[in-house]
Amino acid sequence: MDMRRLVGLNFARLRKEKGFTQERFAETSGFTQQYVSDLERGRRNPTVVTLFHLASPLGVTPADLLAEAELSETD
Repeated sequence: MDMRRLVGLNFARLRKEKGFTQERFAETSGFTQQYVSDLERGRRNPTVVTLFHLASPLGVTPADLLAEAELSETD
């Protein structure tokens, strides 16, 4: 799987699990809502430092954003 897509899917799943909307995450983290949206659609290629800054407000590790997830039949 493309790493940008993997990070985007993991980020979207974790963001929703933590109860964040894209807008609320943007307000909390300092990223723009557009960046969050692009990230979730696999249109961004975040740096290692960015992964750290994305993971911190979610209370997860950067590695959690890179972890291979089993895809459901709807993915």
